[in-house]
Amino acid sequence: MNKMRKTVMLSLFSGLAVIAAAYGGYGLWNGQPSSEVLQGVEKQDEKGAFQEYVVEAREANWELKAGAEITAWTFNGAVPGSEIRVQEGKRVKVVLKNKLQQPVSIHWHGYPVPNAMDGIPGVTQNAVQPGASFTYEFTASEPGTYWYHSHQDSANQVDRGLYGALVVEPKEQKVKYDREFTLLLDEWSPEMFAASGAGTDHGGHGGGGSKGDDSGKQGSGSHAGTDHSAHSGDNGGASTPVISHDKMMKQMYSIFTVNGKAGSEVEPLQVKKGEKIKLRLINAGYQTHQLNLTNQTFKITHIDGQALQSSPDVSGSLLAIAPGERYDVELTAGANFGILCANDSQAKGDMAVHVEVDGNDSHDYAAPAVELSPLDITAYGKAAPVNINVNYDVETTLLLNNKVIQKDGAAQEVYTINGNIHPDIPPLQVKKGQQVKVTMTNEGTSDHPMHLHGHFFQVLQKDGRPLEGNPLLKDTLNVKPGETYVVAFVADNDGNWMFHCHDLHHAAAGMMTTVKYEGYQPSFVPDPKAGNKSE
Repeated sequence: MNKMRKTVMLSLFSGLAVIAAAYGGYGLWNGQPSSEVLQGVEKQDEKGAFQEYVVEAREANWELKAGAEITAWTFNGAVPGSEIRVQEGKRVKVVLKNKLQQPVSIHWHGYPVPNAMDGIPGVTQNAVQPGASFTYEFTASEPGTYWYHSHQDSANQVDRGLYGALVVEPKEQKVKYDREFTLLLDEWSPEMFAASGAGTDHGGHGGGGSKGDDSGKQGSGSHAGTDHSAHSGDNGGASTPVISHDKMMKQMYSIFTVNGKAGSEVEPLQVKKGEKIKLRLINAGYQTHQLNLTNQTFKITHIDGQALQSSPDVSGSLLAIAPGERYDVELTAGANFGILCANDSQAKGDMAVHVEVDGNDSHDYAAPAVELSPLDITAYGKAAPVNINVNYDVETTLLLNNKVIQKDGAAQEVYTINGNIHPDIPPLQVKKGQQVKVTMTNEGTSDHPMHLHGHFFQVLQKDGRPLEGNPLLKDTLNVKPGETYVVAFVADNDGNWMFHCHDLHHAAAGMMTTVKYEGYQPSFVPDPKAGNKSE
């Protein structure tokens, strides 16, 4: 998104201060990032200079924590994959080399790349086959915190470790940070990595229920689709699951990680007293993670890569980060503190990052005097008047729900948009330049972090009321049960773009649609032998 696009989007609000704030607030930073950064190579072609990065998809032995060593699928041999850092304005080429036995891709989550570079097998490209390569090319026009991951059978491939951070550093830097850390949050299931190489079973199990048909196929090379069968007892086909898919998922993901490590394997963050610290927090998992920065005051400066108009101090609240979301946090180091997971899960102790000041390795943090609640991000900061006189060219409503259907003699839980499942959900048809309004209502029982590819959208209303806090420009928005959000975007990026739930199991079970531009023709020819699996 360029500045013109932001100006158009922010015209939904009145006041030049809102527009001006959208360009500021990025940090000047002279330290080293906390994770391994992939070094780009300066090269030239007929278009001029560019930075080239090489990313290899390959297996690697990876220890999540003591006693939990797995064979992960990785980008460049680590989980998360190498952090890609590039300066705003640079042209980028990323060469993906596939050394796995399965087809893969790279999607640039939250980044407004050209449609052909979005990395969606069967929609924007054919999946990259074993032994083959594909070059992604785009200009780093939008500074901020983003991430990349496979979008080929992503419910399984992201589960196995195919993700990493993408950071675009701004040209105009205003705030000086002494240290910066990138933290990627995730969950893991030991069942996925049995000696047989079995894939994840996504069925809803009742007592004594057996695994779905995809069991064991991941290691054999016939990587089957996600099975959302709803099992009850031993009959494998009751009309209603005894245990819902979401509840089963939470039970199955028994290890939480930060940067691919859990518990005592998570490296403490070393800082000095008085230093100004920037945290880039990325949720690469399927569950919302509630973080407690123990007894530490902080500010939220950016969400989903976009600067906030105002960043008041936060203390005594949890920071809830939904799947696919990114939060940039600023704080000043005082005493030691922890970044601790407050989820209702036995695995929450795994997701603990200790911040050690001046070499003090004490991790004795006082418990909060009262139970903490998550910060309501829609009420954070200074509100802006909403322009209610916008004439939208396209208006649509997405009703989000789940239901159980009968398929092949068994009950299967699916996730629906307007009662349908992908690929039977009609696409949202737009023309370039149109202003589009989308109302999303969650009629079901699960959170749905809805992610729009290729665009940012302005959050206009929550439950029928304008936001009480900062204007929010996002690409991923968590719609909780019973909630209704109204968002708007400008159709300014030609292509066929996915719009789906970023609980990737929900997307695989049907909650995925497409924004289609009138007259757009993809530049690739789908190969029926490529095994394309867009979800």
